[in-house]
Amino acid sequence: MKKKKGTYKYVILATIMALSISLTACKSGDAVAKVNDEVITKDELYQALVEQNGAQVLDNMITMKVIDQEAKKQKVTVTEEDINKDLDALKSSYGGEAEFNSALQYFGYDIEDLKKDISLNLKIKKLIEPSITITEDETLEYFEENKDSLGEEEQVRARHILVETEDEAKKVKGKLDAGEDFADLAKEYSLDDSKDSGGELGFFSKGNMVKEFEDAAFSLDTNEISEPVKSEFGYHIIQLEERKDAKEATLDEVKDQIKDAILNNKINEAYPAWYQEVLKENKVENYLNTNN
Repeated sequence: MKKKKGTYKYVILATIMALSISLTACKSGDAVAKVNDEVITKDELYQALVEQNGAQVLDNMITMKVIDQEAKKQKVTVTEEDINKDLDALKSSYGGEAEFNSALQYFGYDIEDLKKDISLNLKIKKLIEPSITITEDETLEYFEENKDSLGEEEQVRARHILVETEDEAKKVKGKLDAGEDFADLAKEYSLDDSKDSGGELGFFSKGNMVKEFEDAAFSLDTNEISEPVKSEFGYHIIQLEERKDAKEATLDEVKDQIKDAILNNKINEAYPAWYQEVLKENKVENYLNTNN
């Protein structure tokens, strides 16, 4: 039901989409496909993949190896707790567990690979952070420039029942008016994945739902149930459960959040030069020749 949000961006590196290919498994002459009497061998497949993506993937693998070795040298560790904390923040940025899992499925990405990327970025952060300084003036300047976005927007918590036709929506609304339970009817009639939790959508602010749904939800009083609302998804019946008023940010409340944002920006800026310096201290030999 919620609009798709933008893909999550890490502090330093974008998510690395690694090739699912084992170089050691490529035996000369092994066929992977056949067209009439002509075979396509593993060697040919390997060469095609190398020519298309090999240099970039190998560069990424070298980067990961260099950072891993530098972290060991500096005795920098990343715990499972560290990874899960970032993972929870990522889930929250997508609007919850269900939205996050849908995004993973949409991008064809595996949770374990995602954890490896998070671990890599946390290592980078821990390696560069000691060289970063954040002043009180920078913190105050960031607060003044971003005060509106740092505050809490008005939010509502609602549940809904989504059906395909107006007639079906009116039928369900009639059952609700007669006193039947909203959650039970959501489980029975709703087409949305939220039906498993009785239509529960959690808290959301303006801009996170399609306009017709959002306008109706924010106009309701607590515990009020809407008339059928048409959107591109079908017909919704909405129940408002709770409302949170907008709240202006104060510096004391968001200081840690601001410092983390500034830190991330500074690490992002410092990373290219830092990596080149680290790279000079390592002997890296790249034997890949995409012209073969």
